[in-house]
Amino acid sequence: MPETVSPLAGKPVAPSMLVNAPRLVTTYFTGKPDPAIPSQRVAFGTSGHRGSAFDNAFNEAHILAISQAICHHRRRSGITGPLFVGIDTHALSEPALASALEVFAANEVELMLDEHGGYTPTPVISHAILTYNKNRRSGLADGIVITPSHNPPRMAASNTTRRMADRPILK
Repeated sequence: MPETVSPLAGKPVAPSMLVNAPRLVTTYFTGKPDPAIPSQRVAFGTSGHRGSAFDNAFNEAHILAISQAICHHRRRSGITGPLFVGIDTHALSEPALASALEVFAANEVELMLDEHGGYTPTPVISHAILTYNKNRRSGLADGIVITPSHNPPRMAASNTTRRMADRPILK
């Protein structure tokens, strides 16, 4: 399959392509997914749940459900160590983190977060888990990362303008 290069590669991003971050965050909190619509259900892709708040495919309802499922899985699997949680600079990382933290606190999950509220991408969380678990046989840690992934720009509804997709994943 031939590789295609976007004509936008190496060029500054046009303002018309940028996502409206305040609107995105508002949509994250106010959007209500419809379980009857397959594209609005929690669905895991290559490495996690992917979707856009603008499509009701990544919003607070999804994060609350996924976080509760993580708590159930940890309990059923006997995972008693801390849960390392990472985020990066994605516009929905911090709102999704706030939603997830409520669920983890309600389930009394011990959390490990950056002490300064900094960004902690996947390699940082992976290293922290491996370091924590080294030479342990019990109380093992695991982790999640709330982060964007290689998401290309998407076409706007009019098909005449493009904007950057804001499609986070929860790994």
